[in-house]
Amino acid sequence: MVNQLIMERLFSLIKGYLNDLKPVRGISFSHYSKDIRLQRFVERTLQIAIEASLDIGNHIISDEGFREPQDNRDIFRVLRENGIIPEGLQKKLENMASFRNLIVHSYAKIDNEIVFGILKKRMDDMEAFMKAVSKRFFR
Repeated sequence: MVNQLIMERLFSLIKGYLNDLKPVRGISFSHYSKDIRLQRFVERTLQIAIEASLDIGNHIISDEGFREPQDNRDIFRVLRENGIIPEGLQKKLENMASFRNLIVHSYAKIDNEIVFGILKKRMDDMEAFMKAVSKRFFR
C-alpha cells in the first residue's frame, strides 16, 4: 500500500511548481526567448515537477510490487500496464520524462521553442497524472 504522507508531499510539490509556472504561461515567445533567467526558471521548474512525478511513479511501483522499470520513460509504461494511468496519458508522460533527461543530460541542446511549447501546452498532463493517481489511491 502506498504511503499517503509521501504521496501527499509529492502532490503538494507538483502543485506548487505548476502554480509557480502559471504567471509566466501568458508571456510571448519573443519575451521568453530574450530572457535567459526566465528560460532557466522555466526549465528548472519543469525539471523538478517532472522528477516529482517520476518519484510518485517509482513510489507506487515499489509499494505495489509492480515490475521494475528499465528507465524513466518505462515508469509510465509500468503504471499503464497496471491500470494506474490511461494509454494516451502514458505517451505524454513518457515524452515529459524524455524532456527531463534532455534538460539534465543535454542542457547545451535545449531548444527554447520546445520548452516554451511545453510551458504553454503540456502542464495539463501533470494535472491529469495527479488526477489519475488520486482516483486510484485517494478515494
